Amino acid sequence: MRITGYRSLATVHRWGRPVGDVNGVVAGGVTEVPVVLLETDGGLTGVGLGGHADVHRVFPALEGQDPRAVTSLYDRMLAHVFKYGHSGHTFGTIGALDMALWDLKAKMAQEPLWRTLGAADRFVPAYASGLDYALSDGELVAFYEQWARRGFTGAKVKGGLDVERDVRRLAAVRDVLRANSERPAMMYDVNEAWGHHQAVRLARQVEEQADITWIEEPVRRWDVTGHRAVAAGIRAAVATGENLTGLEHYRPLLAADAVGVVQTGSVWGITHFLRVSTLAFGHSLPVSPVGYNANPVAHAAAAVPNHLVTEVQDLHFPVGLRVDQEIADGGIVLGDAPGLGIEVDEEAIAAQTASGGWSVPAGPHVRPDDAGLRLVPQAR
Repeated sequence: MRITGYRSLATVHRWGRPVGDVNGVVAGGVTEVPVVLLETDGGLTGVGLGGHADVHRVFPALEGQDPRAVTSLYDRMLAHVFKYGHSGHTFGTIGALDMALWDLKAKMAQEPLWRTLGAADRFVPAYASGLDYALSDGELVAFYEQWARRGFTGAKVKGGLDVERDVRRLAAVRDVLRANSERPAMMYDVNEAWGHHQAVRLARQVEEQADITWIEEPVRRWDVTGHRAVAAGIRAAVATGENLTGLEHYRPLLAADAVGVVQTGSVWGITHFLRVSTLAFGHSLPVSPVGYNANPVAHAAAAVPNHLVTEVQDLHFPVGLRVDQEIADGGIVLGDAPGLGIEVDEEAIAAQTASGGWSVPAGPHVRPDDAGLRLVPQAR
């Protein structure tokens, strides 16, 4: 079997609530979901999720190749973009194509990807995460109550500009999850909103009033010294990594003992997650993938020995995607459908007319001018 071509689709996810973080919010609650379909001469199609704007540049590395050679093809894609680099859109494109390759490999073996990767158990421990910065306190509680009913014992709350508000919301979500655990795991994500000059002080203020399991991205993603200072200055673990691309970005953080929970972005693909997990395992550190539509990296998470917990952001899936998994018992229960277990209904996708809100020029994925440069955190 050989790879013959690709097709790009664009669907949306309807969250039913505003979603975002301290840097910006999609008030309409609709976000775009790019899908790439990798075609073969054997009749099978691989499904990859995530942005792939550079697919026209990267695909020649795959054309005519046997899709079963996934890890070799991953390195072939990296080699193909050697001259202009593999960050940003390019790394995302490689990740989406890599996801489609793994989907094909498992489909050829006629088994779910978690089995192809060697997992013994289909259950993936998870924590709830609402991208909840814009929710009112009442909406926040109502949102996490549905996760408590599904057995979840951990959750992540967004914050960064108003410590007192953040502490209050962490306590409210903790109380909801006490239905399942006397001491729920609470994660606190400030999405790089703090500067080096204030991160330790603000993290300590939160920790004095709330028992947090980890604080996520307290400073800029590449700031080894800043992460190390926070890690040394508080009791909770420091988590980071979702925006890092390539092992070369992780090594300085791990070498400096600046991270306690190693994260990966789901949109960077399966091979990236597996390699970062191995690097973290070599440092006796746990790994935790951040959430994305349809939870595709959960298949790989089930197969690595140092997986801690996977972020899950919603109970529903994007328009036109049927996914063979269940969110129950505090985690993801993967199914038996071959590959990623994602079935694409192209007619349903073609029929939908909504547009997403992540990619508009004004944000919310645009870093505010004063991020990290505020003398005093200020609520918006």
